[in-house]
Parts: sequence; structure tokens; C-alpha cells
Amino acid sequence: MPQYTRATVPGGTFFFTVVLLDRQSQWLTTHIDALRDAFRSVRARHPFSVDAIVVLPDHFHSVWTLPPGDADFSTRMRQIKSPFSRSLPNTEQRSASQTARAERGIWQRRYWEHVIRDADDLRNHVDYIHYNPVKHGHVRQVSDWPYSSFHRYVKMGIYPPEWGGTVDAKAAEWE
Repeated sequence: MPQYTRATVPGGTFFFTVVLLDRQSQWLTTHIDALRDAFRSVRARHPFSVDAIVVLPDHFHSVWTLPPGDADFSTRMRQIKSPFSRSLPNTEQRSASQTARAERGIWQRRYWEHVIRDADDLRNHVDYIHYNPVKHGHVRQVSDWPYSSFHRYVKMGIYPPEWGGTVDAKAAEWE
């Protein structure tokens, strides 16, 4: 069995990609309030800042900063995924392994995390997060996607509203 090593950087800033098992599902956006509630609940018990986030139908990307001396993002992630899963109707197919582990079969078991190294790395990951709905073809311009911290960044004056430009629909077909 593989041994996964998670980064331990107390007070660190991390980029995450978290994906649903069924990549055709739209559970994250159709149940966005349940996901928001899960984040709020965990942040009340285990504080951390969500520096940037985008929620797409089948996955989300986020950048978190943990409090000084705290490196436990795994507990936070587990406590976000679990109540979100419980909030959904129990209709998904489950494998024998999932059943044996009492898993719902909502999320991919693993998630990607990356320690943010410096200001350039942070800016690159935040830009990636905010451009992601365009990259996946959900919208033609970043500002059209509602489930993104992009709008907060515009209000703070970090991005102009037209940041990222507009993707020409014809050109997007060839990407």
C-alpha cells in the first residue's frame, strides 16, 4: 500500500484540488449552500483563511492559510467533505471497498495539495483558480462564474472586472 506524505508547514499557505468521484456530477454547484455550510462550520471549529477558491460542478480549487503553529489541513478537509456528503441524497453507486469503509462514494479518496512557496507562487495559483471556469468552458469570461473568490478580489481592487479577457467561442473549440 502506498504511503502518502502530506506537507507539514505550520501556519503555511496551501493550494488544493479536490475532486468528486463522478466527474460528470454537478453536485458541488447544485448543492453549493451545503458546501458553504461545511466550510463555515469547519472554520468556526478549526480556523483558517480561504485566500482564494473556485467551485466547479465536479471539483474545487482553493488556497488556504492555516494559523501559526497549525499544520493540520487534513482534518479540515475531512470535516468539509464529510458533512457535504451526508447532505446529499444517498443514490450513488458504491463499490465493495467503499461499502466496507462506510464511504459514500462522493469524493475521490485523495486530493492534491501544494505548499505555496512565495508571492509569485501564490499569485500564479490564485490566477489559476480564478481562470479555471473559463479553462473548463463553463463561461467565456472569469467574471461570469458565480462560485469564485474572483468577485472578492475585484471588490478589493486586486483584479479589474475584465481580468482574464473574453474567450472567443470559436477559438475555445480548438483548445
